Amino acid sequence: MKTKDKKDLHAKTMGELASLVKELRSEMVTIRLDKLRNKLKNTSSTFRKRKDLARALTVMREKELLEEKK
Repeated sequence: MKTKDKKDLHAKTMGELASLVKELRSEMVTIRLDKLRNKLKNTSSTFRKRKDLARALTVMREKELLEEKK
């Protein structure tokens, strides 16, 4: 994920973040299946997708905590 994309995560709504998380999880499943079938050429993609998913989930949690404070 590029730096600009990381910053744009904070500007997204909760619905957009939820759809992004769903998309990233489905991509992770596809990557894992490709790895098991020895079709995956770039094995570092699993690491990057996992980090992207963690970033999106972190931003979602931050927004939840901010809403609770208000």
